[in-house]
Amino acid sequence: MQELNYKNFKQAVLATGILAFLLFAGSFLAGKNNFFLLLNIDLGKAADYFFPFATFMGDGVWWLAALLLFVLFRRKYLPLLISSFIISEIIIQLFKSVLLPNNPRPTKAITDLLQIHTVKGIQLHTLGSFPSGHTTAAFCFFLMASLTIHKKWILPIGFIYGISVAYSRVYLAQHFPLDLAGGMMSALLAVSLGLVITRKGFNRR
Repeated sequence: MQELNYKNFKQAVLATGILAFLLFAGSFLAGKNNFFLLLNIDLGKAADYFFPFATFMGDGVWWLAALLLFVLFRRKYLPLLISSFIISEIIIQLFKSVLLPNNPRPTKAITDLLQIHTVKGIQLHTLGSFPSGHTTAAFCFFLMASLTIHKKWILPIGFIYGISVAYSRVYLAQHFPLDLAGGMMSALLAVSLGLVITRKGFNRR
């Protein structure tokens, strides 16, 4: 396990944790709806084109792309990827299907829809708001990349990627900032537990 980059990982964990805390704090201090409306502002046509693409970069299909990359370049760390995926899915489905299945998304929770900026062509979901699955996936990828890529640039690039995917969910009126914070914490838990599982597997060998 010496090849894993724990220094990068610690910094990625710190950055993710701070951002999640700020989103939690803003949601509780300003109110969940008000904080959403503060961030869900019309940034123009360029943003309307960019953020659907950013959201796509957090789709579940990218787990398959990550699997291919790990098979080709980081095969010994496949347990990290697989366990992180399984744990993150358990967390997401636990909340969305069991604990908070009817948790409303912005367009259902906010009665005055004229206050909400939406993007043409984007299908708006109404339930299963917490946590954001796209944000969870994006920050899982960021955290795993910080562990397995021995380059300093992975931290700013990965963090910008994670933030872009996460913010796209607010910009497209699919999630509250609170949901993004939940997704980041889900990613932290999933990858941390995945790392524990991977380390135990290597120690047994």
